[in-house]
Amino acid sequence: MIRATEVLAAGQWNQAAEADSIELPHDGRHRRRIAMRGTRDTVFLLDLAEAMMLRDGDGLKLEDGRVVRVISASEPIAEITASDPHHLSRIAWHLGNRHVPAQILSDRIRIGRDHVLEELMVKLGAKVSRIEAPFDPEGGAYAEETAQAHGHHHHDHGHDHDGHDHAHHEHSPECGCGHDHTHDHGHHHHGHAHKR
Repeated sequence: MIRATEVLAAGQWNQAAEADSIELPHDGRHRRRIAMRGTRDTVFLLDLAEAMMLRDGDGLKLEDGRVVRVISASEPIAEITASDPHHLSRIAWHLGNRHVPAQILSDRIRIGRDHVLEELMVKLGAKVSRIEAPFDPEGGAYAEETAQAHGHHHHDHGHDHDGHDHAHHEHSPECGCGHDHTHDHGHHHHGHAHKR
């Protein structure tokens, strides 16, 4: 069986080499060694040196040079929206404090369905929608092991970054500092939207 021994970060590989794709849910994307079958019936053995969190758009490079694209499968998730960016930051803090896998988007947060957490979000004033969509949460526990090998850059906001000490104060949405402050300070996540 042909092996895939290298993961190519999304956006960093030649799409002309794509021979197949494989659709995986969130809990099926933290892998090291497993036999897989692509949507076009390419059978291969994923055989990595260490377990990695596969991301949507990543490429699994086969020994013959072909690439199998990773696609995040749609799955049942809860999508959380808030009244404003500051409110969303508070919601993110509560989720981060509970070490919940969360996907941080510019104006909403996605988590796996959990009625207890969903009720908590509603009590905090958020709106929760149950949807089916791809779920690609932040690295969390896997961030350290994937950051170097994978090419996904996770930044710890406990340090001084661009002159803003994110560990000790918050900006209001109207601060005019050119950053989108809806990111979760509790995770290794670079959520700045640098406006030009």
